[in-house]
Amino acid sequence: MHTSKHDWISTPITADLLRGALELERTETGVLPHRLPAWARAQCADGQLAMAEAQSSGVRLVFHTGATAVELDTLPTKRAYVGAPPLPDGVYDLLVDGRLAGQGSVTGGNTLTIDMATGTAERQPGPPGTLRFTDLPEGVKDVEIWLPHTEITELVALRTDAPVEPAPDPGRRAWLHHGSSISHGSNAASPTTTWPALAALLGGVELINLGMGGSALLDPFTARTLRDTPADLISVKIGINLVNADLMRLRAFTPAVHGFLDTIREGHPTTPLLVVSPILCPIHEDTPGPSAPDFSSLSTGRLRFRAMGDPAERATGKLTLGVIRDELTRIVAQRAADDPHLHYLDGRELYGEADSAALPLPDDLHPDAATHRRIGERFAALAFSGDGVFVDGGV
Repeated sequence: MHTSKHDWISTPITADLLRGALELERTETGVLPHRLPAWARAQCADGQLAMAEAQSSGVRLVFHTGATAVELDTLPTKRAYVGAPPLPDGVYDLLVDGRLAGQGSVTGGNTLTIDMATGTAERQPGPPGTLRFTDLPEGVKDVEIWLPHTEITELVALRTDAPVEPAPDPGRRAWLHHGSSISHGSNAASPTTTWPALAALLGGVELINLGMGGSALLDPFTARTLRDTPADLISVKIGINLVNADLMRLRAFTPAVHGFLDTIREGHPTTPLLVVSPILCPIHEDTPGPSAPDFSSLSTGRLRFRAMGDPAERATGKLTLGVIRDELTRIVAQRAADDPHLHYLDGRELYGEADSAALPLPDDLHPDAATHRRIGERFAALAFSGDGVFVDGGV
């Protein structure tokens, strides 16, 4: 699979070379990073969750080496949508000593073709490919390869022209974040430019991103995963997927939020914990879900979503983003009386009315690359600067 002038050294890909993954599954091809442990995955048969948690948002290979050339064989699983133009190949970001030094993609791989009209998916197998970076700076350095945030990436082989060892502990605080496809990275340009990755870089923290497209649904197994994952800072972004899926009514939502936070607190009783409500999403501010794709725009490559509920249904407990923000505000205020390390952030401080006018959501649900940058910078300013709740030494 590789031909070049280098004398390659192969290094087994093991958990001590990975950050941002909670588990490593051995496959026929290599190893597959997961962002939910096997016991959690076993508690839910949802195909959307299975796809999202195996996509490598925030997962990166990190190693210490004098190498000037690196090759990584991977087997990607890419998505395709019936009736829509092909999606671009996922992007790998190469960082050397914390700075972006290159980008690449791997062609080929498996294809998961999704029919959004029927809710079905068909998998077509394909071959592994090779990512190659050359002309790295001389000398010993820390190398990070951030995997594509919207592809499932099986890691097959790592080759370098000098020995590799696990990178030393950077001594940074670990920030554990959970949210929807927006936190997962949606339409960000690359894995280091999703809003959580940008915020982590600006905040000087190590990111563990459990943002999972379509899957921020207050699932108890997700709460237990957050509970059991070591972290110095925790944030949970709650709301949009509950409206998208029309999953529950207000009567179920309130105790589910309490239970979710109770479970996290079992493992992190005094860790700074930030509850973040949804960013502005005009179609669902006052109109309940579910969300549905507008297939009339699909063939043009401009998928859009519509809110299918009726604002009058709020009277029967249907959730909108406005209802959710009001209730999260109330819940956090109630709990904070006994939990001084619990905090609330209105998502419209990250993306609000003025932002929507300047940078509208292209498909009416997901931010684009420029908006990810804006949200990441805003979050860093609000949480990691001044008297932000994640300021080192603060509460």
